[in-house]
Parts: sequence; structure tokens; C-alpha cells
Amino acid sequence: MVIAAPSSGSGKTTVATGLMAALRARGLKVSPHKVGPDYIDPGYHALAAGRPGRNLDPWLVGEERVRPLFLHGAAGCDVAVVEGVMGLFDGKGDGDLASTAHVARLLDAPVVLVVDAARQSRSVAAVVHGFATFDPRVRVGGVVLNRVGSDRHEALCRAALASVGVPVLGAIRRDDAVSTPSRHLGLVPAAERETEAVRAVERLGALVGRSCDLDGLMRLAASAPPLAGVAWDPARETGVAWDPARETGRIEDGAVVAVAGGAAFTFGYAEHVELLRAAGADVATFDPLRDEKLPDGTAALVIGGGFPEMYAAELAANEPLRTRVASFGGPIAAECAGLLYLCEELDGRRMCGRVPGRARMTGRLTLGYRDAVALKDSPLTRAGERFRGHEFHRTVVEQAGEPLFQWQDGGTDGYGGPLVTASYLHLHWAGTPALAHRLVSSSRSPSVLR
Repeated sequence: MVIAAPSSGSGKTTVATGLMAALRARGLKVSPHKVGPDYIDPGYHALAAGRPGRNLDPWLVGEERVRPLFLHGAAGCDVAVVEGVMGLFDGKGDGDLASTAHVARLLDAPVVLVVDAARQSRSVAAVVHGFATFDPRVRVGGVVLNRVGSDRHEALCRAALASVGVPVLGAIRRDDAVSTPSRHLGLVPAAERETEAVRAVERLGALVGRSCDLDGLMRLAASAPPLAGVAWDPARETGVAWDPARETGRIEDGAVVAVAGGAAFTFGYAEHVELLRAAGADVATFDPLRDEKLPDGTAALVIGGGFPEMYAAELAANEPLRTRVASFGGPIAAECAGLLYLCEELDGRRMCGRVPGRARMTGRLTLGYRDAVALKDSPLTRAGERFRGHEFHRTVVEQAGEPLFQWQDGGTDGYGGPLVTASYLHLHWAGTPALAHRLVSSSRSPSVLR
């Protein structure tokens, strides 16, 4: 089932995460998914479901891969819960590409509409009626009322919705105890909160468990028709993804790819590690806040997204690791937070110096999908290739040298060279499986420091 809403801020994450936790508490195997490029919500989903949260984004991976990726993630599970993004029909530009509705259609899945009932009563029926009839290809199979104020308020909403013909599957009262802290890019990632995040998810599970009709929700999920198709397979993807005219042959096993983790680097898609392993790599994690050296045998680095601006002092203080990254002789793939860490400075504090530029926080949010063309070769890119990704940051890099990417709208971004791919562009490697092979195969260069 897909958990959607009329708009952002209605309570999708509360309901989706709590539902995952409540169903898991019943002994069910729950497959957690998130529409769109978001990294933070899947972290809470993973805590709730006990398995990796996975993203479904037709823009990043192509709509033809959404169903295979879903089947891959949901294999062996009893139920899949898909949290939507923004409002149900909000997509890229003026259409519904990559919207929750788009993904619901691709999965032929019923939708549960989460409606914020605060400051309204009978009007919720008009809202639900509009969403249920706007696109006949999308089946709104139930409603969960959120932020209900009282028994009387709930009764008024239920009476109004009876005329619409969409069943009410839950009514959640206002409860500040289940709120999750936010900051400049949304919720604080679960990996940064650790014990607090676990407790928050437990509270969400209890709240949804006592406020929603779990049996009714399971019946709705079971009403989804059988989903035909072949599950995505990282081994198959890496076996056929590259152009033999431009790439080397399949590599031997054993290259160690070190992936940055810890509180400062929490953004990543589960499929990236799966693709790296399928391409022959041994994947090891390291924490730039705490570890003073890279994992033994490291032949390539992946430094993904996160919040280094919140930990700039700690990153700067770990001089031993910064020195090792600065002199590392293998390929490096860095995006957003990784770009900032590779710069010379971040908010005036010394970073690794692999990218000739200085980064700083700003008050401006840069957010959106990007259609990019690579301007040069790098460990991940080939000049002239097109990439689809997204940006999500409040920082800016004052960079010297030629950029790596040209945006379709005319902007430029990133730094690239024989050993470095670094930019603000977040990529989902399932959309371009050759990236994993390129990184692992380029790590076989004799220049790699071991």
C-alpha cells in the first residue's frame, strides 16, 4: 500500500513509519519504501521494519526500473509500505512524473490518504473526494485522519467521509510526544540520534497500532493485484551495464571500496553497496569523525551525502584521516557532503584539499531534480554522457578550475579528474549501473595506495 497525502506536512512519515513498526510488532515481514530521492525518511523506515529502506524514483532510475527495484526490495516479505512524497499528484515540473501517483500506478497499488484534520471537519470529505476522483487510474482505498482534536471532531469527520465512499482506516490524535526533531534540510537522520530514534519509532508504532485499523489496512494491501515482472538483480545489472568498447572486462574479486559513514555521512542508497559487491568489490565502512585511517586494503573511496556542516569542527580535528584522504592514490566518488569534505575548507575549517575550492553554509536552499551532461572523464563519468540526479543543500562551493557537469538549464557544478568525481549531484546508481563497475575497475590502477 502507498501512504500519500494532499500535501507535505500532513503526517505521511508519522503514519508510514508507525505502520511499518506496528505491522512488524505483529510478526509480519515489512518491506519499507520511499517515493523520491529522500535519504532521511528511509533511515526511520529501516528502524521500523528491520530491513533497508529503499527509494522508488522514476526520474532517477527510469520508470521501467521502479517495479523491478520494488520486487527486489520486497522479496520474502508479507507486506510492503510505500511512503509518498509531497502531495499525491505533485511531480517534476507541471506533470506528475516521479510523483506518488506515478509510482502507485507503476505498482498498481492502493493508496491510503493521510489528511491533516486540524482546523477542519466536514471539509475533509471534499478534500478526499477531490483526490479520489482526480485521476481514475489511482485508487484511493482508505483515509487516515491525522491530528484529530477530540471524539466530537473525529465523529464529524467520519460522518462527512461516509458520503464519499472511502473508508476511514485510522484517526490519530494530536500527540507532541511523537514529534521528530528537524533542522535546515528536514528531519534529523536516524543515524545521528541512535537510541532516541529507536524510541521515537517505537512510539510511532504504538500510536499507529492503537489509532488505526491494522486489519483493514492489511486487507487493503492484499487487494493489490499480483505484480508481474522480474526482480532487479545487481549481478545481472553489472554484467551487462557497460559498453565493451569503452570499459575493461569484468574484474577480479577483492578490491576494497571504503564507504564513508557515521553521523556526518548518513545519505546513501542500499543498491549502491549491492552494485559494488556485484562488481567484485569488498565493501568496508569508515567514519571520518572517528577513524584515523582508512580500512586495510582500501582501493577506492565513496563519500556520499549527509551533514558535514554540522560536524565541521570534528572533521577538521581528525587530521590523520584528512591527511590520508588528501594523499589517497585511488579513485574517489563524492557527492554533496563528500564534495564539501574534499574541499580545502568548510566554513573556514580545514578539510581534505582534494577539490580546489572553499565551501560555506548559506541561508538559501538548493533543491530539485537535475538533468546533467558530463564535461570530462572522471572515475564515474565519461565526457558527453547524460545523468539524472538531484540537488539538496544549503551550502555553496567557491571553486577554481573547470566544472564537471553542465546542467540542462545552464548551470554548472562539480570537480572531476582522473581520480576524483565530486559534485552536488546525487545519483542513484541503479539508474546507471556502469558506475559501480567503473569505480571498482578503476581501483585496479597501479597508482592505488594500499
